Parts: sequence; structure tokens; C-alpha cells
Amino acid sequence: MRWYVVASLLTVLTSSQGILTTLSQSNGGYKYDYATVPFLAEVFKLLVSSVFLWREMQNSPPPKMTMEWKSVRLYPIPSIIYLIHNNVQFATLTYVDTSTYQIMGNLKIVTTGILFSCKSKLENHLSYFRLFLKRKLTNLQWMAIVLLAVGTTTSQVKGCGEASCDSFFSSPIQGYLFGVLSACLSALAGVYTEFLMKKNNDSLYWQNVQLYTFGSIFNMGRLLMDNVRSGFEAGPWWQRLLNGYNMTTWLVVLNLGTTGLLVSWLMKYADNIVKVYATSMAMLLTMVLSVLLFNFTPTVQLFLGIIICMMSLHMYFAPLSTLVDLPLTVKPVSESVSEVSIERRTAS
Repeated sequence: MRWYVVASLLTVLTSSQGILTTLSQSNGGYKYDYATVPFLAEVFKLLVSSVFLWREMQNSPPPKMTMEWKSVRLYPIPSIIYLIHNNVQFATLTYVDTSTYQIMGNLKIVTTGILFSCKSKLENHLSYFRLFLKRKLTNLQWMAIVLLAVGTTTSQVKGCGEASCDSFFSSPIQGYLFGVLSACLSALAGVYTEFLMKKNNDSLYWQNVQLYTFGSIFNMGRLLMDNVRSGFEAGPWWQRLLNGYNMTTWLVVLNLGTTGLLVSWLMKYADNIVKVYATSMAMLLTMVLSVLLFNFTPTVQLFLGIIICMMSLHMYFAPLSTLVDLPLTVKPVSESVSEVSIERRTAS
């Protein structure tokens, strides 16, 4: 399957996440425990990956599966990073408003590009960072990444006559620090996941099984911790796991799970920058769909943001020859050398 087909599917599914989540609300709230959605999505991804892995194992030769502990022990790390990232997100929202948080979230576009192209000096089992993740981005590609961040930010900025224009600069310094930390953790989790997927030739589904097993365990631990904090007032989490679920809620779970499977495919066969572009375009597509579905009023900033992001997309992925006029490659040197050699022979 072509990477741009998977990226397009990821864009469509990601853009529909917010819409489905909004539709799953009832009277402005959730009748279900929203913390159960990521857990069920992890279980869904684990089951799908297990089925595909079982099918692969029926073939000859069987898929490559590294079962050494020194390899398996690396797979809980992305779940730990995402767990810390989720807590940092909540800490950020205690200091800044939603609009400021969304704008600062675009920093992960630039931080991903920085980590994506950095040169790792780690040795031993992390030497694959140098082989797979040491990518040299051209100046045009760096400009495209910065343009992408500018475009998504522009689409989210409200008019300066609104109160939000002042609130962006009135937040405590802790909010901005947490926002930067959140962007760095998001980029680190993505780059590290790409490292895991590309560090050997193991089956994609075997790698997914390891990732989503630990993901399910950590999400289960979060549900248990919520029970402990509430003193089990609402009962054990497994007894109310599906309380309040309807068709729309299950679509949210399936959407989130399918999105995760597509991301793992991109990490294996493409890279983080492709994922960043897919999710950024999904953000803009969500705004466009909100205009049609929720009477969202489009702004000039939205149209400008879409134009800037499309320019960025073209700058990053288009061949260099379509962006700049390259000089024709002429080889006058070899001809002059032959002429000089002929002149020397005649002179002799």
C-alpha cells in the first residue's frame, strides 16, 4: 500500500475524531467514562494485530519475531512517555485557556522536525537511531515545516477584537513552560516509536502486539488509579466499563483504534513527518467540516491557514525541480581536457 494512501486515510479518520466525540455527548456532557475509550481502543488494536499476526504465522516462512528481553523491554517506553504527556497536558490546561493550549500544541510540529533530523550519539542498542532517524532535511523542507506550524496556528487564532487575543499573553509562565514540555514529549514519543518500528525487520504485527499489550496495561492502570482516587464510590471500573455506550461511542473507539494502526504503519514504512502532515491537515479538515455540521463561522484566518498549509505540503513533498529552476548540467570540463591533450600531441 502506498504511504500517501495511508496518510490520506489517517487525515480523514483523525479529522472525524473530534466530530464523533462531539456527537457522542449528551446535553453537553458524557454519559460514559471517557477514560475507558483509550483503553478499549488499545484492546481493539491488540486484537486486530493479534489476528493478522496469527495469519502471518500460517505462512511459510513464518514472520520474524524477536523475543529477546533486551528488545521487548523497550516497548513500554512509548506508553510511559504518553502517560507523562497526558499528565503534562492536564497541568498545562490549569494555567492557560483552551485556545492558547491549541496554539501552543503546534510547537510539536517543529520539535518533531528537530528530533527527526538530530544526530544521536548513543551507542549499542540505540545505534539504529543513527541509521534510521538521522535524516538531513533541506532548507526548503525546514521552511515547509515552519510554514506548517504557522499555517495551523493562523487557522486557530481568533480576531484581535476578541478577549482571547489578550488572554494568550496573560497566562502564567508555568503554562508556557508546560506547553513547550508537552510539545517535546509528543515529538519524543513519536520519534521513539519510529525507532522501535524500524530498529529491525520484525513483523509489523508482532511489534504492534508488544506496543498495544503495554498500552492496554498502562491504560488499565489509569482506570484503576481513578478508582483509588475516588475511593471506589462508583464501583470497580470493570463493572461500569460500557456504561453509557451507544453506537456513536463505539464509532469513537473504532476510529481511535484504526487511527493508531495507521500511525504504526506509517512509522514502519514512512516517517514522523508524514504523520505530522496528516494530523495537521486533519485539523484543518475538522474546521471545514465543523462549518458544515455545527454552524461554525469560517474566518479569514482559517482560509489563510489552509492556503499556508497547502503551500507547506507542496514545498516538503514536491520534487526540487518543480520548486526551483535548476541550471542545466553541462560538462565543458571533459571537452576542454580533450582539446588540450590534442593540442599537446600536435605540438610534440
